Amino acid sequence: MSAVLVTGAASGIGRATALALAEAGRPLVLWDLHATALEAVATECRAKGVLVTTATFDVTDTDARAAAIRDARSAHETLGGLVHAAGISGPQPISAFTSSEWSRVLEVNLTTAAALTSELHVPLIEAGDGSVVYLSSIEGFFGHQWLPAYCASKAGLLGLARASAHELGQFGVRVNCVCPGAVQTPMLEPFLDLGDNRATIISRTPLGRLAQPDDIADAIVFLLSSKARFITGASLVVDGGLTAISGI
Repeated sequence: MSAVLVTGAASGIGRATALALAEAGRPLVLWDLHATALEAVATECRAKGVLVTTATFDVTDTDARAAAIRDARSAHETLGGLVHAAGISGPQPISAFTSSEWSRVLEVNLTTAAALTSELHVPLIEAGDGSVVYLSSIEGFFGHQWLPAYCASKAGLLGLARASAHELGQFGVRVNCVCPGAVQTPMLEPFLDLGDNRATIISRTPLGRLAQPDDIADAIVFLLSSKARFITGASLVVDGGLTAISGI
């Protein structure tokens, strides 16, 4: 099987995705800022019998990214999957807009996704069954007053997936988004702990609970697999029905 690169692999959805892919027998390239947590995930994945390589750096660092890609291609026979799970929220309303905060959120969440797709398009094509999954959000479909940069970045991923799917489909490479709702991750935990946010979201979710990272990881693994072989340019909502009736 071809290897899959997972960014933001040390925690949350990235970690769950790495473990689920290892369970499915996929070799892994794992990137994150946090070395200790990343190595812990890598150890868990290796215990499932797959080859795992890691790199610790800021994914927006173009030189570090280029070096990490060279190392990954050297270590793995084929590199046929990309999951861009690295992301930041940047809670700042538009009335308090600063270009530095805005740029940072879009650089991590959106621009890096585009750059990685470009930088990896050759090995993805060579793999013969290349598949890219961007971690978008239901907030790519509707707004939140505290998250304009985040909402813009996640909406941008939807367009990026469609455009990339259009170009790369002729080479057999598929590009899709997964759009989670409220997921119990370290990034969302501070919001969930404010007031009655947790109870309110659960009460408005038809399936009656928050998502766990595994719920999202399973959808990502599906889109990377041959079972999704005729799905590209799509946005798969995994939110327990939340956006079917409302939003966060």
